[in-house]
Amino acid sequence: MSARKPQPEAQRMLIGEPPIFELGSPGRSGASLPPMDVPARDLKVPAHLRRKTAAALPEVSEVEVTRHFTRLSRWNYALDVGLYPLGSCTMKYNPKINERTARLHGLAKIHPYQPESTVQGALALMWELERALAEIGGFSRVTLQPAAGAHGELCGLMVMRAALLDRGQRRRTILIPETAHGTNPASCTLSGFRTVPVKVGPKGILEVDAVKTLVSDDLAGIMITNPNTLGLFEANIASIAEVIHAAGGLVYMDGANLNALMGKVRPGDCGVDVRHYNLHKTFSTPHGGGGPGAGPVGVVPRLEPFLPLPLVQQEGGTYRLDYDRPKSIGRMRSFYGNFGMLVRAYTYIKEMGGAGLTRATEMAVLNANYLRARLEGAFPVAFEGPCMHEVVLSDKQLKKDTGCQTLDLAKRLMDYGFHPPTIYFPINVHGAIMVEPTETEPPEELDRFAETMLQIATEAKEHPELLHDAPHNTMVKRLDETRAARQPRLRWTRE
Repeated sequence: MSARKPQPEAQRMLIGEPPIFELGSPGRSGASLPPMDVPARDLKVPAHLRRKTAAALPEVSEVEVTRHFTRLSRWNYALDVGLYPLGSCTMKYNPKINERTARLHGLAKIHPYQPESTVQGALALMWELERALAEIGGFSRVTLQPAAGAHGELCGLMVMRAALLDRGQRRRTILIPETAHGTNPASCTLSGFRTVPVKVGPKGILEVDAVKTLVSDDLAGIMITNPNTLGLFEANIASIAEVIHAAGGLVYMDGANLNALMGKVRPGDCGVDVRHYNLHKTFSTPHGGGGPGAGPVGVVPRLEPFLPLPLVQQEGGTYRLDYDRPKSIGRMRSFYGNFGMLVRAYTYIKEMGGAGLTRATEMAVLNANYLRARLEGAFPVAFEGPCMHEVVLSDKQLKKDTGCQTLDLAKRLMDYGFHPPTIYFPINVHGAIMVEPTETEPPEELDRFAETMLQIATEAKEHPELLHDAPHNTMVKRLDETRAARQPRLRWTRE
């Protein structure tokens, strides 16, 4: 254990930064263009499409633009800065070798409309990545097209619907456990299904009998997250799959928490028919930020005909794209997926190897249980017994002893230089504090986080106002948590 007592981070030299529209002045520009050396021409834009007034764009110099975005960048918190303990999100460090590989000229500069004969290396990479993901998940084929985890959910549900329709069944009911990943119900609704919630048992996992009571002729399947959002392994999944299959339904498994199974359990071996893989969670590609993601979907043999087209096929020593798939659900996005993300995930898998991926799972579970053991005295766990890759704590003791609650704890953590964990989720745990350290954090960082959490629990008893008014050392102090929803500002206008 570290001997250093945690202290709040010193106020960094951060400069307040207004919106770029409030910088500069009329007529100022960061561009220097030579005089036009060709005759001006009217673009013949129809009058009804022309602006009546000039666009209200910022008029700023180059130095103002540079300083503006540099200052904003210093406000960012990222995995390259410190621990990102968001539960359910698996925010693990992205190795820089992944970025270097994705930037290789032969991979970064190709175009998806090139003839197949000129992109054999890229097709080979996609084929090998698919084979690796299929082996890890226990499936026969994998589509690499979906652009994110929720997009993968949509793809998997569309495949399920197509398979049911192919056998003449218009089933609409999907069972959703209360411990499922948060996006599952929305994906079902978007796919035209009706969701039915399933309560978990006293141990925090699904019970077979609870599923049996909800089986009907309209049952299309179940979406199960394993480990679930309580960080617990669904030990009854194989038996539940048998119940669903006997009723003519299909089993979908959410891919959010593969970081706790990789190399240990293959979902396909447990009766799962379809699942997506969050490459940004388990396979260390960049996470979020509005950029490209990847959510490949794996299926068992009977669902292969319905996968999106095209699929990469290997024939001898060459590769081709297969569009001749009459039962396919069609495309999920343009081209063949976010290729740069696929390169990063492929690099990670090749660098780690089977033994390395298994070790990553072991360390992710060990780290979560270490934090659980260190913190459960001050922050009771939601359910007794070992957790998997994440631990769900609660503010039960904190609130009873001090009147402070989860939100106060999260805000105070920012004063100590930590990004807060996921809070108030899962919703079936009152005052939830959901922590996922991942396998990439060293013991010293876990100790620093644990000691800070315990320090804050002590502060709450002696000086609760420190928590109620937190954060104190950040550029922006405590925000109104609901104002953005109640008073949205959707349009900017120059005063």
